[in-house]
Amino acid sequence: MDTERHVRLFRNGRNQALRIPREFELEGNEAIIRKEGKRLIVEPVESTNRLIQILKRMKPIDEELPLIEDPPLEDEDIF
Repeated sequence: MDTERHVRLFRNGRNQALRIPREFELEGNEAIIRKEGKRLIVEPVESTNRLIQILKRMKPIDEELPLIEDPPLEDEDIF
């Protein structure tokens, strides 16, 4: 696959747009766009379902977690 391709920019209403060639298509239907200097970076949005799937495959932890003391903060006169 080529890593570079010349594309044309066009107007879509008040927005500037470009067609993404098939070889550069992103999965899903959402992306994040950010500007770094003169470059525009477009990245696919990671599916939140991936985390859910990973958590479903994990085995429960059988060990007891240690008790952590977290006493309330003492009042402090700041005036």
